[in-house]
Amino acid sequence: MSTAEEVRKMRDEEISIELKKLREKIFTLRSQTVTDKIEDTSQFRKLRRDVARLMTERHARQLAKA
Repeated sequence: MSTAEEVRKMRDEEISIELKKLREKIFTLRSQTVTDKIEDTSQFRKLRRDVARLMTERHARQLAKA
């Protein structure tokens, strides 16, 4: 979905909004696994990596400000 370059171009507010959306998607996928089968289980890995990418950039920016 989002590459590191795309994440670096985002503003701080956009990163927070995107994190919230991705976490909601992960929650939705988890609830779908309980209720019925998911065909593409690789979505979990992709979403977790996107979350990690966003959190890494957010942390790097916090360290740069300090």
